[in-house]
Amino acid sequence: MMFKRLMPAMACIAFLSACGSTGQGSGSVAAGATVEASIAAADAAVAAGQPDKAYALLKGASQAFPTDKTPWIRMAQMRFNSSNYGEAIVHAHEALERDPEDALAISIAAVSGLRVSSKALGDLARKNNLNGNVKSEAQDLAKLLRTSLGEEVLVPTKPKPAPKPRSTTTASQTPAKPAAAAASDPFGALK
Repeated sequence: MMFKRLMPAMACIAFLSACGSTGQGSGSVAAGATVEASIAAADAAVAAGQPDKAYALLKGASQAFPTDKTPWIRMAQMRFNSSNYGEAIVHAHEALERDPEDALAISIAAVSGLRVSSKALGDLARKNNLNGNVKSEAQDLAKLLRTSLGEEVLVPTKPKPAPKPRSTTTASQTPAKPAAAAASDPFGALK
């Protein structure tokens, strides 16, 4: 009688212990693997055209090696390259938690933030909702950027081309040059 009661409990325990075993999924890191091996596997997946697999491998490496910044920087770079700037910022900040002086992580966070801000400001400007406090903050940010970059203008506009002076000579007055000479001398028409 006791055997009949214990049998379902034993089956449940066996089932649950099987569920808790560590299998080798696509994003898990093999036991004894190094960060370098995980990065190499992710690079191979990228080269094979499998960015999702590469990202899963890097995510697994970030969990297996929680103090290493390398997987976080690589994930940030992947997200930046795919224009997913929000996740790029998050991953770059994770790398900065591990190494506050990492120049690449700082650059990814900064440029991603600027691209997100530029898009949002562009959307606001198109809707003509850039006024009041938002406008003054945007102007303060632009001033800070100009000062930081040492530039008077953040986005230089292309100057309008000067009108070409009209030639007073006619086709019959200009001497004919061979086509090869004209092609080899880009300033030949100015002589």
